[in-house]
Amino acid sequence: MDFLTHLINGISLGSIYAIIALGYTMVYGIAKMLNFAHGDVIMIGSYVVFITVSTMGFPTILGIVIAMAICTVLGMTIEKVAYSPLRNATPLAVLITAIGVSYLLQNIALLVFGANPKSFKSVVPFEPLVLADGQLVITGVSIVAIITGVIIMVALTLFVNKTKAGCAMKAVSEDRGAAQLMGINVNGTISMTFAIGSALAAIAGVLLCSAYPTLTPYTGSMPGIKAFTAAVFGGIGSIPGAMIGGLLLGIIEILGKAYISSQLADAIVFAVLIIVLLVKPTGILGKPINEKV
Repeated sequence: MDFLTHLINGISLGSIYAIIALGYTMVYGIAKMLNFAHGDVIMIGSYVVFITVSTMGFPTILGIVIAMAICTVLGMTIEKVAYSPLRNATPLAVLITAIGVSYLLQNIALLVFGANPKSFKSVVPFEPLVLADGQLVITGVSIVAIITGVIIMVALTLFVNKTKAGCAMKAVSEDRGAAQLMGINVNGTISMTFAIGSALAAIAGVLLCSAYPTLTPYTGSMPGIKAFTAAVFGGIGSIPGAMIGGLLLGIIEILGKAYISSQLADAIVFAVLIIVLLVKPTGILGKPINEKV
């Protein structure tokens, strides 16, 4: 029964990683860049919910909607100001810029909110589900995180495959120059991708802080790195791959903490990633990229 409890906790944590990883994988799949400021957008969204719900007394749903709106605007602003001028720059220049934006957001949060941890009250109102005569308890946050992760993955898959905007995203991902010649607004499509990814970051931040109720300006850093690892694990650029990678990462982390060592859990996660990439460099669902000569 303990194993089943750890497994459910791992799936719950993995669902949160998956939601974050979906933002990473969409931005990389369309814009071919790694937005390392994504984890800090999670932190900003969490602070917005903390202020609106805990401090100002707004309804939970309204607080989450406001956080999604602010993170969406923030993501589009970051793309327009920091990344758009580097559209034709080297990947290294974009990477350094992304790290710089990440530190900028962290330091702004330090100035505005201070370094002291905030106690984040869970916004999930559901009571725990008690099974097997009390031996198995599934928290409301775990249930909501798992259901939310599945819904978002399905919705994104349908959006990308069934809508005109989604087809534009796939065209930009395949060949940006050809898409522009066909009349697709490449800059607008990339901005929309950042907007969607940032809105997902707000949802992930709420779930993360509800499960682990401590909020600091560095809250999003490590989950952001792990979610990027999950995206690579599953095959970066693949929406189902991000979901699978996130779930596997969460399960490995929780089982590692429970049965091996809580101090070595992160090392175990990254070691498994290295092994997977040695066996399959493109990730679990990633496809080999054929270079045109």
